[in-house]
Amino acid sequence: MPVRRVIRIDKDKCDGCGLCVSACHEGAIQLVDGKAELVSDSYCDGLGDCIGECPRGAITFEEREALPYDEEAVKARKAEAGGAKAGTLPCGCPGTMARSLGGHEGPSKAPKPNGPSLLRNWPVQLRLVPANAPYLKGAKVLLASDCSAVATRGFQERLLEDRVCLMACPKLDDTSTYVDKLAEIIRGGVQDVRVAIMEVPCCSGLARIAREAAEAAKRDLTMEIVTLSVEGEVLSSKTLEYRFGA
Repeated sequence: MPVRRVIRIDKDKCDGCGLCVSACHEGAIQLVDGKAELVSDSYCDGLGDCIGECPRGAITFEEREALPYDEEAVKARKAEAGGAKAGTLPCGCPGTMARSLGGHEGPSKAPKPNGPSLLRNWPVQLRLVPANAPYLKGAKVLLASDCSAVATRGFQERLLEDRVCLMACPKLDDTSTYVDKLAEIIRGGVQDVRVAIMEVPCCSGLARIAREAAEAAKRDLTMEIVTLSVEGEVLSSKTLEYRFGA
């Protein structure tokens, strides 16, 4: 095999945001178990459009023995993806697949009478919330992905009640400062953190950010990670204990 330039993906740095998948016009990258992976050397043209899109610096060039770039194979792969996988967006991220959600046939159940919102703070976007906001001191926190509120019926009653709400999107936000900001919030004296994420791979990045922030804060903390289906059902709930005492 010839020696040529192809991309290298450091999975330890990858947070599964999927931006590289969108940037690769050849479809050479896909998400596997929440991490970016080079599908085949023959799909990589060595131009590196994906490198500048990676917020974690997980993609670099390397010179090594690799299969030659196969333009015809790339065209065939694109054609197959456009047919067999109709309903996915061009980026190929499984989290963007269009789905018809079941269980909604017939008239909806009567909604509960309107009541006051359970939202305790404003703003709610993590980027906009000051780390030293007075309502964070001694608070229980819900760190929720943007999509979780839309997908989950009764989001406030099921996940938010008695909690300060922080919302973020690990796929679309610039998350480069989120670990440091969350660590500062945790060090400020929050009681515990509940993280609500969707089942799609790119959403796992928010749980990773929360775990890294807890480690960086070096403060005793209980963290609950709740994973939701795209139909708003709880798929799993995992409790993590962070203890740094002597």
